[in-house]
Amino acid sequence: MDVERSSLCNCVVNFLLEEKYLLTAFELLQELLDDGRDAQAIRLKEFFSDPSHFPPDLITRFNSLRVADPQSLQEEKEALVEKLAITEYELRLAQEDVTKLKAELKKKSDSSLENLNELNEDNHGNHGVEFQRQKRDISFSDLGPLKDIERKDLNCAVKEYLLLAGYRLTAMTFYEEVTDQNLDIWQNTPACVPDALRHYYYQYLSSTTEAAEEKIAMLRENESLLKANERLNHEKESLLKTKEISDGQISALTKSLEALHRDLKDKENLILDLKKTTEHQRRELNDCTAEITALKMHIEGSHSVRNFATTNGDVIQSQPVERYEEEIKSLLKEIERLRAKSTNASDSLGSVYSESMQTEEKVVEVDEDKTVLAHPSVEVVNSEDAQSLATQTPDNNTAKQPNEVLQGESTSSLKENIASENSENVPNLNDESPLKDSGLPLQSDNASLEAASDKMGLGTIQILADALPKIVPYVLINHREELLPLIMCAIERHPDTSTRDSLTHTLFNLIKRPDEKQRRIIMDACVTLAKNVGEMRTEMELLPQCWEQINHMYEERRLLVAQSCGELAEFVRPEIRDSLILSIVQQLVEDSATVVREAAARNLALLLPLFPNMDKYFKVEDLMFQLVCDPSGVVVETTFKELLPAVINWGSKLDHILRVLLSYILSSAQRCPPLSGVEGSVESHLRVLGERERWNLEVLLRMMAELLPFMQKNAIETCPFSSVSLSEETVFPSSLLELYAGGHIEWPAFEWMHVDCFPGLIQLACLLPQKEDNLRNRITKFLLAVSKQFGDSYLTHIMLPVFMVAVGDNANLTFFPSTIHSGIRGLKPRTAVGERLATMGVLPLLLAGVLGAPSKHDQLADYLRKLLVEGTMKENHTVKCNAEIVNAVRFLCTFEEHHTMVFNILWEMVVSSNIDMKINAANLLKVIVPYINAKVTSMQVLPALVTLGSDQNLNVKYASIDAFGAVAQHFKNDMIVDKIRVQMDAFLEDGSHEATVAVVRALAVAVPHTTERLRDYLLSKIFQLSAVPSSSSDVMRRRERANAFCESIRALDATELSATSVRDFLLPAIQNLLKDADSLDPAHKEALEIIMKDRSGGTLETISKVMGAHLGITSSVTSFFGGGVGEGLLGKKEIAEQSAEPVHSPEPPPPAPAEDTRFMRIMRGNFVGDMLRGKAKTSEDTSRTQNQ
Repeated sequence: MDVERSSLCNCVVNFLLEEKYLLTAFELLQELLDDGRDAQAIRLKEFFSDPSHFPPDLITRFNSLRVADPQSLQEEKEALVEKLAITEYELRLAQEDVTKLKAELKKKSDSSLENLNELNEDNHGNHGVEFQRQKRDISFSDLGPLKDIERKDLNCAVKEYLLLAGYRLTAMTFYEEVTDQNLDIWQNTPACVPDALRHYYYQYLSSTTEAAEEKIAMLRENESLLKANERLNHEKESLLKTKEISDGQISALTKSLEALHRDLKDKENLILDLKKTTEHQRRELNDCTAEITALKMHIEGSHSVRNFATTNGDVIQSQPVERYEEEIKSLLKEIERLRAKSTNASDSLGSVYSESMQTEEKVVEVDEDKTVLAHPSVEVVNSEDAQSLATQTPDNNTAKQPNEVLQGESTSSLKENIASENSENVPNLNDESPLKDSGLPLQSDNASLEAASDKMGLGTIQILADALPKIVPYVLINHREELLPLIMCAIERHPDTSTRDSLTHTLFNLIKRPDEKQRRIIMDACVTLAKNVGEMRTEMELLPQCWEQINHMYEERRLLVAQSCGELAEFVRPEIRDSLILSIVQQLVEDSATVVREAAARNLALLLPLFPNMDKYFKVEDLMFQLVCDPSGVVVETTFKELLPAVINWGSKLDHILRVLLSYILSSAQRCPPLSGVEGSVESHLRVLGERERWNLEVLLRMMAELLPFMQKNAIETCPFSSVSLSEETVFPSSLLELYAGGHIEWPAFEWMHVDCFPGLIQLACLLPQKEDNLRNRITKFLLAVSKQFGDSYLTHIMLPVFMVAVGDNANLTFFPSTIHSGIRGLKPRTAVGERLATMGVLPLLLAGVLGAPSKHDQLADYLRKLLVEGTMKENHTVKCNAEIVNAVRFLCTFEEHHTMVFNILWEMVVSSNIDMKINAANLLKVIVPYINAKVTSMQVLPALVTLGSDQNLNVKYASIDAFGAVAQHFKNDMIVDKIRVQMDAFLEDGSHEATVAVVRALAVAVPHTTERLRDYLLSKIFQLSAVPSSSSDVMRRRERANAFCESIRALDATELSATSVRDFLLPAIQNLLKDADSLDPAHKEALEIIMKDRSGGTLETISKVMGAHLGITSSVTSFFGGGVGEGLLGKKEIAEQSAEPVHSPEPPPPAPAEDTRFMRIMRGNFVGDMLRGKAKTSEDTSRTQNQ
């Protein structure tokens, strides 16, 4: 029996040491030694006395935290030596016992092995004994790490053994040390048997080698199969994901292939059109060639007629000069009439000549028809003029010199030349004109002249195209837009593609950094050009220029590209709009310039109605959300006003936008790190929001509010109950909600708000820390907008029950379909942490966003009274997250319309006889001070605080002191400051330690923000209080009092103090504090000495001489500050003569520059003190170090 007990005890010892349950093992060692079972405690003694596990110096350092003296160390050393001798003696005895036990164990094992060999002689042979010994020597580590269920079974078995063996202290220690498992509950597993450890022991001894090996093999095989199964499942999931990705890629490639097929067909059609155009132009060229040939024949005929007229001119009788002058006048009038019809008359001199030739021919015909002359006349020209005219006419008509530009000629000079020629060289003819016999019709002449005019126009365009790139750089930037008509004309009419591209490039680069007006002019020119040249040339010539400018270094040029995308899309093919142009816009959305992104959002809104289909909807939606989350507020505003309505009207997918929006809102908060890493705490559920995440949440909540009218319209349009007439004015009446509660017809557009949106907002609110008032305010405004848009019936029967359930209260769900009751009830918190989160996050929304609606004012007052007054008076009131309730009321007070109601309830709490209620009232008054004005403070807050400050209960009085400090921090009104001073005097008259510390700390918080009068008041009170030595013998209370004074002095030193205040109050107060050096924290003491040195205007050596009787620091402090603090810490090098004058009434030193002094004081008050706190050395140690 003893051997069995020893074996079981050894098993337990091995288990505890293997699993590192050291406290339990140590407790078991003590109990074994107490029971006299030294044999079983041998291994534990060896373990705990092993220097490698527990070094003596470490144990000595842990055991002796006090300052050790040599005598005590010598005594401890002697005791340890004696103990070591005893331990060595016990170790020898234990080793002898171990040897005996091993001999006995070997005998018993040999006998059991012989029996096993007889039974299994045929199978095992001579190797059975050796393998059995090896099997029994297997440790826990040989079988791999313990699983959780195995550890649980062994822990429960060891606990049961310790209890049955009577080691109750060890069992208790073991229970406390196993923190990750509940040892009180042992699940019903095959290992759960009475007296389990003994059963395990017998089973181990009686099991055969083959069975053990087979079982272990089966277990390992099972584990390997489970791992293989998990791996195969993982591979299956990855293959499924790969398949989905491949399917998506195949579908995308299919769509792109279809698009390529369409583009190929379009290009084939374009080739056919080009072929037809080429044939048409070839025919026109042939016609022009024929016209040129006819024109040459006409010129030859004219030459022969003129020669004939010249040879027969002598026989023609002259007519009176007056008649020819009248004829010349009529010719000039006809020239003016025909000149107005000509379009290219002013372009070149050649076209003017051709017009004059045509006019002369027509005048002859008109004169013949009107029979102005008595006899038919013929034009007579002398030989020299005929030859010159014949030379000029073919040159102009055949356009042999299209590039010559003749200047200086005018229409008037041309008229004068023609008139002079007709008056001098044209005689009267009595014979008929021979023009009728020339053999060429007049219509052929007109066609020939028009062709010549077109060729001359092409020459002019060529001249213009060559000259514009040279002219543009020399034109003033503010006047370059005047060249736009010429550039547009050249681009539109020039036949060469490369020249047109160059001119288009000049058009886009006309002005280096065009302003808004110039961009508008250039854009109008591009739109006009696109109208004139058609879709194909717009795509081939204008859009490539847009693409080239997209990465330009100047944002004005990229802005021009953004504007062109929306305005030129109308003049290209539909398939180009949602491919090339959308790609340009997508790249502009990611531009670094705010104005470019804003223009991209605006032009994307213009582009959407022109898309031929909805294939690119999801891409557009992603761009919209990207613009909504843009860091620039201007881009966000443009997106809300222009792009968001355009996407909704174009895509008609409001439900999808809402789902994506809600998921973005929740994911933006959930991906932030938790406030605390302690699992199960409230802070582990809250999130620390970065600036980017906070901005994203704010704009996404704003977007949800912008979508609210669309939600209402969609719900009204999809209403399935035709019996109830709805409009945007009547919203959703109670009768409609009753029909909806029947649950027979689905209404997803209406249900989304309270089934998805409200729970999502509640989840978001439970992720926000208390400081995120801006986001909580945004959610509140959205809820108020919902109650306004959807009506009071919806607010009462739908919104209010959802949020009442979410904060843990009961609510009436009559107006909800039975199918969603479970989802609404699931919002109720189930745990204590959930209740605190609901009070922290959802209660402010319930108060301000739901009950804060104008129609729920009375219900809000009742709920607040129930929460603050009736809830506090209950006996089982556990201060239901009292701080969270105070914070919820504080958030409610951010809305000014609720102040009157809140103060009415606060007065009920102030005049109540319940102590907790009065303390809560003081706390509420403290937190709502930042949200009220001076008038309300004087009329409501201060009287309430004076009432609380006069209360007999000290806790109520001290709570009001903090509230007075908050008032002093936020208001500088003289009347308010005077009231605070009077009340603080009343508190200080009490003379209690708690009141003094509370007053000083409350006013110290207000020091950076209050008036000079209150700062001087606080400084004088510190001087008076520090002059009276503390009567308390409690060092902790003296230290707390001194710390409060030091913190206030450091805060005051960081402000502007008058020289009188420094001389009369600050320096004496510091001297008073330094008298009681034992109660000062070393960091405070050092900071006070620095302040005193700086404010006194001299070295600290003089001060130390005067204060030496009190402090005893005549040399150490001087040496400490002489080289270390004065120069190194503060960065000052003061050179002053030493004086032996007392410092009781020091003369005010010459004021240093205000900037330097204030900076030094701020550094000393905020940074130096914090740095000094990290020092472990005292001033004496520092002085000693410097002297060395």
